[in-house]
Amino acid sequence: MNHRLGISLMILTSFVFAFQDGISKHLAVEYNSMMVVMIRYWFFGSFVIALSATRQGGIRVVARTNQPLLQICRGVLLAAEIFIMITAIALIGLAESLALFACNPLIVAALSGPILGERVGWRRWMAILAGLAGVLLILQPGFRVFSPHSLLAVASAVMFAVYVLLTRYAARRDSAETSFFWAGFAGAVGATFAGIWFWQPMAAPDWIWMGILCVSGATGHYILIKVYEISEAGVVQPFAYFHMVFGSMIGIVIFGESLKANVVAGGLVIVLAGLFVWWREQASHGGEISRFPDRR
Repeated sequence: MNHRLGISLMILTSFVFAFQDGISKHLAVEYNSMMVVMIRYWFFGSFVIALSATRQGGIRVVARTNQPLLQICRGVLLAAEIFIMITAIALIGLAESLALFACNPLIVAALSGPILGERVGWRRWMAILAGLAGVLLILQPGFRVFSPHSLLAVASAVMFAVYVLLTRYAARRDSAETSFFWAGFAGAVGATFAGIWFWQPMAAPDWIWMGILCVSGATGHYILIKVYEISEAGVVQPFAYFHMVFGSMIGIVIFGESLKANVVAGGLVIVLAGLFVWWREQASHGGEISRFPDRR
């Protein structure tokens, strides 16, 4: 295991995904988000298929599953979640969207009991409630003109949490490679059925940005795979929060977003609560925890 390299690659992955979010924001302002997601998934689906073809036994072995409905639901749910998140980023900006989305590990912890039958102790419940307080601090209902668009980022976090739990459930009978294949393939099919109705002509410069978006997505996934090949999930997972940091920086520098005090404070509370939940989960599993799949 090379933990130092693994941490460096996780930080790099976080930057790649934040860069991808920035491009998504640019394109979603000009074009329908569903079309953007569809084109992304065409490339992502092709990447997954090509990667699966290189494995022993090829696509037929990698795609084999005795729970196809679950795998299809996972893939479609992830595509829908990405659509909602891109819409949120376009409407309320990167900083606030990513700060709210950071609460997804807390939702995973809260739902892991009723869905997976995992035990959640009182310390983790206190951290979950603290994270919820951070979300409310960002939303500030009743203290300012409440934007319902902010709820899109919260909905995205909830959807991704359910996707994570479905992935954990699927992992009881399918390999990670099988789940990764179905996430890309089923997502591409679902995104195509939904997005083809929203096709819009795209300007030549934006096709270049779309190409960069697709390549960066595949690159980020490839680096993430390497991260978990050379290091342990329990070591590198906390550094995934750099995604929020890099995304906020891109929002401020490139798109002129303002970093509000309540977003900074709420985001900090959410991250600290998430790190505590991660620490408790690591301790309860003897230093080994299952990683949260990345939404990209």
